[in-house]
Amino acid sequence: MELEKYQETLLAHPFTLSCLFIFSTIILLWLANRYCTEKLNLPPSPPKLPIIGNLHQLGFLLHRSFHVLSEKYGPLMLLHMGSTPTLVVSSADMAREIKVTNDIVFANRPQTTATKMLIYGCTDFAFAPYGEYWARLRKISVMELLSNKKVQSFRYVRDEEISLMIDKITTLCSVGSPVNVTELLTSLTSDIVCRCALGRKHGGQDGQTNFGDLAGKVLKLLAAFSFGDLLPWFGWIDNITGLIGSIEKVSRDLDMFYDQIIDEHLIQNKCDDPHYNKDFVDILLQVQKDNINFTRENIKALLIDMFVGGTETTATTIEWTIAELVKNPSVMQKVQEEVRRVVGKKHKVDEEDIAQMVYLKLVVKESMRLHPAAGINVLESSKITNVKGFQVPAKTRIIMNHWSIQRDSKFWERPDEFIPERFSNNSLDSSGQDFNYTPFGSGRRICPGRSFALIIVESAIANLLYWFDWKTVGGEQLDMSEAFALTVKLKTPVHLVALSHLSLTTT
Repeated sequence: MELEKYQETLLAHPFTLSCLFIFSTIILLWLANRYCTEKLNLPPSPPKLPIIGNLHQLGFLLHRSFHVLSEKYGPLMLLHMGSTPTLVVSSADMAREIKVTNDIVFANRPQTTATKMLIYGCTDFAFAPYGEYWARLRKISVMELLSNKKVQSFRYVRDEEISLMIDKITTLCSVGSPVNVTELLTSLTSDIVCRCALGRKHGGQDGQTNFGDLAGKVLKLLAAFSFGDLLPWFGWIDNITGLIGSIEKVSRDLDMFYDQIIDEHLIQNKCDDPHYNKDFVDILLQVQKDNINFTRENIKALLIDMFVGGTETTATTIEWTIAELVKNPSVMQKVQEEVRRVVGKKHKVDEEDIAQMVYLKLVVKESMRLHPAAGINVLESSKITNVKGFQVPAKTRIIMNHWSIQRDSKFWERPDEFIPERFSNNSLDSSGQDFNYTPFGSGRRICPGRSFALIIVESAIANLLYWFDWKTVGGEQLDMSEAFALTVKLKTPVHLVALSHLSLTTT
């Protein structure tokens, strides 16, 4: 009798019934998914737990966690990130299977909670589904925004911003203050990208919105953990944690900022001036004028791509390179001697000089091999397909672990060491044709801004090495620990002491 009374009381509560229903549904869905997948010939996979899958086996540095697991389970490994099947690719041969043999099947990228809310329903180039619309965006990006001719037209922006950076460091040198290299490089790349894209710097001036702060929030939210992305049944937790509210607020602020920028460009109407160098907004407004189906939201979405893909990744690459050079003084000396020999006594690093800096280019290549800014690249299968005899279900996320591939001891000798000379006897470049070395990705989803980023990286490093000698603060070793977000960057901001090269040579 007491038991019946307890049961009546328990079942009388709607909350209790809801919890029981949700829990039962989760178990049934898990059992159904397990039954379906067990009938497929799936790639090797570590044991998983109910509901969370293999999430408990992953650390904060995902690229390293994937690498360790792949050493045990192979270069084609299936994980379950919550309820999401995830194929981890950790060798050049397997990458070729994905990007060449099955390129169209794996041409999509997964759309997350943050990308859908921040990037206008994923109507940008990076996350739009493969198809006619995506192809049109790619053409605009490659032919209009990031062509070699357009990149060259912004040379004056690069020259001016790098010169300002050198002036800031010189001022710090004169008073004996250490240089916050991380902060300077972030400001440099943000200002260059902002001027090329929007016609203004990233900092807020004269009452303008500080886009640097706004872009930083966007980057953090795009990298934030979302329950709904990996465990859809628990998506409601994202509301409790405040993630959804934060995304909604930043999305509104971003929308207002871009509306202001676009309206300013429409009012100024400088495009009729033959001497005016059009920025990205000008070009996209012209595209919109010629194409009725290209909306203001499409313009905003593409502009977000420019900042996400062009600021933090570029700054991170320069920062890793400088850190590795400080850590390897013999390499630093060799590349500095080359830079200073090529520039000579004219006391100005021209972009034409960089073409003659052979060893500098090897240094940059080696830095991007050891520390690819995008350590992993995420794709998604559009249908069930066969990869090397294994069946990969539709809607499987594909993680290309570039970090692991570029440290594969089967191809690279002493893969964890910084040895620029390894590139002197091979023809590897960053075009994505050889899957052993793909710092900008490969295939249909290769980064279209490769030439835009590389010239900034090489110019900035050449100037830093020409004008200054570098050493650590107090002779301490640099902390080379990693932090994983949208990019694999240094965990601790880099502070160095800069010594003016010209003042040293004149004393």
